[in-house]
Amino acid sequence: MSKIIEDFIPFEGEHCETTAIGNLLQFAGVRISEPKLFGIGQGLGFTYWDSKGMDFPFIGGRIKPDELTAHIASRLNLTIKAQETSSTKKARQNIQSLIEHGIPVGLKLDSYYLDYFTNKVHFAAHYAVIYGMDEEYAYMADTRQQGGLVKTSLEQLAMARNAKGPMSSRNRSFTIEPADTYPPLASAIRLSLAQNAQDYLNPPISNMGNKGIEKMSKEILKWSSRSRNLEHDLCLTALLMERAGTGGALFRNLYRDFLKECVDLLGDSQIEQAYLLFTIIAPMWVNVSSMIDLAGRTGNHQELNQVSKLLLEIADKERAAMRLLCN
Repeated sequence: MSKIIEDFIPFEGEHCETTAIGNLLQFAGVRISEPKLFGIGQGLGFTYWDSKGMDFPFIGGRIKPDELTAHIASRLNLTIKAQETSSTKKARQNIQSLIEHGIPVGLKLDSYYLDYFTNKVHFAAHYAVIYGMDEEYAYMADTRQQGGLVKTSLEQLAMARNAKGPMSSRNRSFTIEPADTYPPLASAIRLSLAQNAQDYLNPPISNMGNKGIEKMSKEILKWSSRSRNLEHDLCLTALLMERAGTGGALFRNLYRDFLKECVDLLGDSQIEQAYLLFTIIAPMWVNVSSMIDLAGRTGNHQELNQVSKLLLEIADKERAAMRLLCN
């Protein structure tokens, strides 16, 4: 089988899940900016994830994988058709039949196995779109930082799709069917703003949302005794926070830009106040990752004490911003 969807034009984005959705929507003739996709998907969050089986804590700045896509679909009356299977043969057949009919397909996979990823870290909640296949390669659309249009061997793609581990799925693939009619964008945005803020301020457990940032402020002081290779773990954590498809500042740049678009569209003074707060918050997160990286490179663990204090300031400002968006 050799089939390339010739009229496929990539959607340029920073974050993998919103870029994948943007690619599928754009191909269907629906164009929405990445910040709006992230915001309508109620994407902003925080997770401090640690367990005995982990080498080092994971810091996340968004909601759970797949939920963002589900929220976008719900708000915009889109239909997501997803398939999962434990069979690699069936998984390939699922996407091959769609590609043959000229339909690009979203994939969830472990980026570690993809040929075009040079930074080899296991992450089983990466998203990309496949728009072509031949006997050897899969032709993919990924984030701007991965090069946009890329390719990987079918063998590596199969491994990436079938990977096990945290946040993985069973060879998940999905397509989007546009709606006949769309709800007013302003209404969808207001509902998403309020719900995202409520969820962020009232997390189900203390290591998520605003409480999770406060938890990280305490736990970071223990990191030096938590790691067997602190230099590596600190530098990798900083890299993932800033450059691993987060759009910078642990997704706060994307959310800041979403709020700016909301101000332009809605002219709401409370949203504008929240936006102005996020113009301060985003660079604070850049400072957090920079200081963590510096602590790793220099061995100066006093930097982590500074990060701990800065995280409490961030928590206060994010709490204030999200309270403005609850109404």
